Amino acid sequence: MKILLPIDGSAASLEAVRQALHMVQAGLRASLVLANVQEPATLYEMLLMHDAEVIEKVSAKAGLHLLKPARDLVRAAGVEHEIEVAAGDPAHTLIDIVERFGCDMVVMGARGMGTLRSALLGSVSHEVLHAAAVPVLVVKQPTTAEAAEPGDDGADSAE
Repeated sequence: MKILLPIDGSAASLEAVRQALHMVQAGLRASLVLANVQEPATLYEMLLMHDAEVIEKVSAKAGLHLLKPARDLVRAAGVEHEIEVAAGDPAHTLIDIVERFGCDMVVMGARGMGTLRSALLGSVSHEVLHAAAVPVLVVKQPTTAEAAEPGDDGADSAE
């Protein structure tokens, strides 16, 4: 099984990584695809930089930076993984990544760091949930009280 983990730098996306690792540690045989989608450059950024290649390099570096905490968790767990930094509309690009990498499932955090457009039209997780041809697990970030309880990793709470 191959699981796509969209990473946007939010605590919610890292919680999704922890949930996927928990499933693997519980016996699920899976490899992971850690993906970050950078939104296309704005007109202002293009006017400021003048060079599409420089914008591409900066975007790729930003994506790799956002993937680092998730990759550190996956490496520490010893789970096989791949990484992907792409550019485009986040939801549509994630669906493309699912197809391109042959993913069997998506595990993603709710309430990540989206744009105002996402807030008005619906979140990325909502769009992926409805557009993906594979199962999508949306992981909620535990509340502060849940996270503070000793021995509770939040993975078995149902709300």
